[in-house]
Amino acid sequence: MRAATQVPEGSALPPWLRLAAAIVPVVITAAIGSAATQAEIPGWYASLNKPSFNPPNWLFPVAWTVLYTMIAVALWRLLGAMPRTGPSREGWWLALAAFLVQLVLNAAWTPVFFTAHAIGSGLIVVAMLLVMVLWSIRLTWRFDQAAAWLLVPYAAWVAFATLLNAAILRLN
Repeated sequence: MRAATQVPEGSALPPWLRLAAAIVPVVITAAIGSAATQAEIPGWYASLNKPSFNPPNWLFPVAWTVLYTMIAVALWRLLGAMPRTGPSREGWWLALAAFLVQLVLNAAWTPVFFTAHAIGSGLIVVAMLLVMVLWSIRLTWRFDQAAAWLLVPYAAWVAFATLLNAAILRLN
């Protein structure tokens, strides 16, 4: 197990491949989210009834930029924590799979909610996303505690997004 402050070393992956493998899926997820929201914010989303705790629109890209950076660093650290051999290798693969599933759910939520205007389905996707982020934290903890901690603000934001999605569903 790695200490929370120790940077992963000795990864089975070459450094450039680990860096690309950490950045590319997060950038793709962010690009999907951005493409799905930009046209919808001033029109459809602006027309929705929103709860009083709805943040201003400018906060979302700021928050997601910080969160996506933290997610990429967490993935980079997890990739660096891959055991070369032994029984813990299966657990590492499970942690990686959970991490990638939560990225897929993250990428799916925005088109479901914004492009399809499916607020109820969006709530299901974001709730599943929250479960997967929490599970990713739990599974990642065993291999790199700093990587797991990097996902905690993401989990908090997704929990807030789940609450916001539910409130928007109720109001519309």
